[in-house]
Amino acid sequence: MIRDASLYTLATSGLNASAKLLATTGNNIANVNSEGYVRERTEFTSRLNGGVDFGFTDRVLDIFAQNQLRRDTSQLGETQAFFDRVESLDNVLASEANSISGSISRFFDAIQTATDDPTNMPSRDSVIGEAQGLLNRINQLGDFFRIKETEVEQQIEASVNVANGLIRQIGNLNEAIQVAQGNSNVDTPTALLNQRDEAILELADLVAIDVRRSSNRDEGVVINLKTGESLVLADGNFNIFSIGGEPDFTNRQLELSTDFAQLSKNDTTINILEQNLGGALGGIFTYREQVLEPAERNLGKMATVMASVINRQNREGMDLDQQLGRDIFQIDNFRGINYPDNSSLALDIEGRFAQWDSQNITNNDYKITVLTAPAGVPATFDIEVEALKSDGSPEIDENGNPITQITTITAAPGEFNSIIGGIQVELASGSSYAVGDAFLLQPTRFAASSISLATTRGEDLAFAKPLRIDASIDNLGTGVLSQTRISNSNVDLSFSSLNASAFDGNGGIQDVSTSPSPTFGAPVGVRFTSGNEYEVLDSNNNVITTVSGVSNLNNLIAQAKSSGVPAWPAEFAALNDYPGYDFSLQGNPQAGDEFTISYNTNGVNDNRNALELAELQQNGFVRQSNSTIGNLVSFNEAYATIVGQVGSATSASKIDLEAARVMHVQSSEWFESTAGVSLDEEAANLIQFQQSYAAAARILSSAQEMFQTILQVAR
Repeated sequence: MIRDASLYTLATSGLNASAKLLATTGNNIANVNSEGYVRERTEFTSRLNGGVDFGFTDRVLDIFAQNQLRRDTSQLGETQAFFDRVESLDNVLASEANSISGSISRFFDAIQTATDDPTNMPSRDSVIGEAQGLLNRINQLGDFFRIKETEVEQQIEASVNVANGLIRQIGNLNEAIQVAQGNSNVDTPTALLNQRDEAILELADLVAIDVRRSSNRDEGVVINLKTGESLVLADGNFNIFSIGGEPDFTNRQLELSTDFAQLSKNDTTINILEQNLGGALGGIFTYREQVLEPAERNLGKMATVMASVINRQNREGMDLDQQLGRDIFQIDNFRGINYPDNSSLALDIEGRFAQWDSQNITNNDYKITVLTAPAGVPATFDIEVEALKSDGSPEIDENGNPITQITTITAAPGEFNSIIGGIQVELASGSSYAVGDAFLLQPTRFAASSISLATTRGEDLAFAKPLRIDASIDNLGTGVLSQTRISNSNVDLSFSSLNASAFDGNGGIQDVSTSPSPTFGAPVGVRFTSGNEYEVLDSNNNVITTVSGVSNLNNLIAQAKSSGVPAWPAEFAALNDYPGYDFSLQGNPQAGDEFTISYNTNGVNDNRNALELAELQQNGFVRQSNSTIGNLVSFNEAYATIVGQVGSATSASKIDLEAARVMHVQSSEWFESTAGVSLDEEAANLIQFQQSYAAAARILSSAQEMFQTILQVAR
């Protein structure tokens, strides 16, 4: 019941209320096109003694719609960032102009043509020309990957700087909102709230976040990454910093660092799992870790294996100058990166690809850790080798276990030790390494950019085999040569290396005087004593060993090494692959049949090795699985796999992007349906509030007329 309200009080409160409603409506209309503006509504309550109380102006929004919009914004930002980058990579790899497959085919076609006339110099020069063209494609694509890596690191740094700015802005707005709220018990600081929500939405585009109200029941908000790490707290700021990875400072990783610059000099850091980051930053990291860096390393693996296999085959032949074949491609060594906690950052480790182990080359990086103190002279160490993915996580085998190796190595300049992955390492710093010292090797990361031609001379193409296997004219059996195999052509007359072969480097095979054995020279003949027994002879016709119970005629030297009596000479057996050659027969030899092994002097018209070079294109050499040798594919298939993987990622991300766009449109429309300004609604409100204002004014004028009437009566 109204007890003491006057017409004047009622009219004044009504005028003020209507004016405030008109102001709110006008503000909504004025900001209809303002980015991030949330429409406002003023509400009033009745006074107990009549009229209306002071109105309360607040924003109109659905918190659930707002949170959904933020989530969909993060999802769209992530898929958009990933798609934009992977599509750019796919366009380059799928382009016919940049295709390596065509260059590979042209190179081997040139070799196939040269097999028709192995002494023809134009044909040989054509092979060298196609080799250079192939390398140009590989080098250009390798350089493209390196440029893309640099771009990604720059984009990460730029995005992190923007995120840091937004986090600081949100923290400052949190404080400003609390101050404004404390200074007013009537209206909420809607303009500041809008600014903060817009900054939060921009941050959600960069990283996936969770937003919740402060537990203090004020207008402050707490923002966390979706993995739980805090970005904005009620009592301080957390900022994302892009820092150099350890030990590879060209591969940036993220941490959270507490911003206590004004409070303390002590900062704390929290590691972040980039693969769970979400938003545009998460999309960039996903692209780098799942597409760009694996593709770069797979290209390096394919190029390295191809160059290694071709080099190996050319080394098994004889060139036009009648010399043992040499490398066609130059494969550079690679250096290890010191971990920052090493006993000395001056420690050196170098790696190279093993010449005869290309089938074990993977796209993994490797961490090498020293396990023991040095022992002996030269120093030896136990080391652990860990296979790593490009993101630094452990490579897992088929049983779910990390791929590791513990082995003993010799640390000395020039001493290369074989480890897993088809590589060898040299610890040239000798006994200076300490327990716990660790190094990162990235064998295939930049391999595609660094491979070059080792020769420009067509004469260096080893199209002939360096060995000739001659059957005696007195042979009575039907045994004939079926295959000649060269597995080692390393020349080392002093036998200082375990990799020495029986080739003397002067167009011949070592005799007894230059042999590692004091008794026998290199095997240069085979004499059958029966259909299933033969003797291996040296150049002085000494019987090195006898093989009995022969069931097949494949690799006669290898059979002699494994089952001959007396045993293969210890000096021969101590070497890794001596003599480095073998041959197989077919047919049925008889007792007394002899086969002589000699250097293929003047055999330049021989095309046997050229044919084997040409066949390399069809054979599988590139390892597909990192956990086991598994399936070996050809060079063209390996490149097609790289293109296919990138293309598949592009296709899948395009579908994900379309779905994210649909979800974002729906959440935007849902949010705008409550928070957006409707001109039709505001126009209707404007008419309504104008009428209420006019009515309140009429009450006031009536009260004034009544007061004047009372005054006149009193007079």
